Amino acid sequence: MLPLARAVFRQSCVKQIYWMTSNITDNTVDELQNLKINESCSNSKPPHADPKPGNKAKGGKGGKVALKCPKGMRDYTPDQMAVRELVFEKIKKCFKKHGAVQIDTPVMELKEILTGKYGEDSKLIYELEDQGGEILALRYDLTVPFARFVAMKKIKNIKRYQIARVYRRDNPAMTKGRYREFYQCDIDFAGEYEPMLTDTECVKLVCDILKELDMNNFTVKVNHRKILDGIFEHCGVPEEDFRPICSAVDKLDKESWEDVKKEMVEVKGLDPAVADKIGLLVQKKGKFDLIEELEKSDLGANKSAAAGLSDMKLLLEYCQLFGCLDHVSFDLSLARGLDYYTGTIYEAILAPDGKGENVGSVAGGGRYDELVGMFAPKGRSIPCVGVSIGIERLFSIMEKKMQHSRTSSIQVLVASGQKGLLKERMKLLNMLWENDLNAEMLYKANPKLLTQFQHAENERIPLVAIIGESELQEGKVKLRNTVTKEEKLVDRNCFVEEARSLLQGCENES
Repeated sequence: MLPLARAVFRQSCVKQIYWMTSNITDNTVDELQNLKINESCSNSKPPHADPKPGNKAKGGKGGKVALKCPKGMRDYTPDQMAVRELVFEKIKKCFKKHGAVQIDTPVMELKEILTGKYGEDSKLIYELEDQGGEILALRYDLTVPFARFVAMKKIKNIKRYQIARVYRRDNPAMTKGRYREFYQCDIDFAGEYEPMLTDTECVKLVCDILKELDMNNFTVKVNHRKILDGIFEHCGVPEEDFRPICSAVDKLDKESWEDVKKEMVEVKGLDPAVADKIGLLVQKKGKFDLIEELEKSDLGANKSAAAGLSDMKLLLEYCQLFGCLDHVSFDLSLARGLDYYTGTIYEAILAPDGKGENVGSVAGGGRYDELVGMFAPKGRSIPCVGVSIGIERLFSIMEKKMQHSRTSSIQVLVASGQKGLLKERMKLLNMLWENDLNAEMLYKANPKLLTQFQHAENERIPLVAIIGESELQEGKVKLRNTVTKEEKLVDRNCFVEEARSLLQGCENES
């Protein structure tokens, strides 16, 4: 019986296959293909599945989610956001004072736009998986996207500022303001201008911003890529090694010369005697005196170095005219590791705080005359120079200075000391809103008056507008100064103007 059953089953299958193949249409093929795709998707691992067998994903019924920010990133409390908004406003004020206009660019760029622009730091770029045929990366800074913007829009000249987040796959040091996600505040000049005018204005802007933030103990280091290239050529560095050796010199602000020399010799393969010659020069700093010394030395005969020294002399002269020379230092150790710099480079350093802690660089930038040409049709070059404010480090400093700063923007708290006056408080609140005053009330029907006063004190709300049965009958509103506790009874039909006047007095007192 068993062989017979198998034969009958095979014959049935043959008939079924014949029926299916004889009735196949184009729609049937599409349905079978869709079925195959759906089965493949349902059987595949989810995109974020744990690659390690035996490890259950946290969350849901399997366990609790680890509540933490990604490494090198952070949340911001209302207190911290108040400091950030204040700093942003002051920086924007300086940018606008110099006539800059604002732009914005996507947080992601095509990977090919970003790669090859940052030297050894290119390894810090966050690369993304293939997204619909485009290989993307998170922007590393705002300079390269700006160069792409200028080339794509065919802009001939612009003075722009941009404040936005950037991303670097770096080893974070949260306490020192070094993150993987952070803001940059950039201002850049694109276009043909007289030599060193816009370069000097960038230095002046850095000085203005730091003074606006009440950080007066700082130095803006300045140098020139042509001077560095002249030093390397003069000392015998092969031209193809200029950028790697430049990256090593850039570490002199964090490492000793012995460590930098070791990297040059053992990692970069430089002759020790050549490294020693470089060391004699790159550790010098000064102002006009150093320029004069270098011009009279053998280095002054180098064509590249001579051109850079001429620019540097003009830069210092213009800094003197702008009244910021006292904060400027011509420092040959400054190298700025990014590959796209072609001329002047600068970096602002805050002096160590009272505890001796070195904050490090809070601003940096330079001239990049060839970057736009990398993107523009036919290599159309647009000279550019700019500076970026290291805002996160400034935030870290400002947060310590402003630990007890006011976070609320509310100017008036609407209060009542009796029950059943919720709707009357709402009417008063709306009057303040309609007249562009920042106001709020407690979201309870019958809050205690003492609770409302305490809320105003805790949130540093300068004024309290109080309404009760007697005030309603008389058409009055009582205005109370939260700090001095002084109270003033005013007519309801003019209480907004009275409140505005009292608020002006509070601002003057503070």
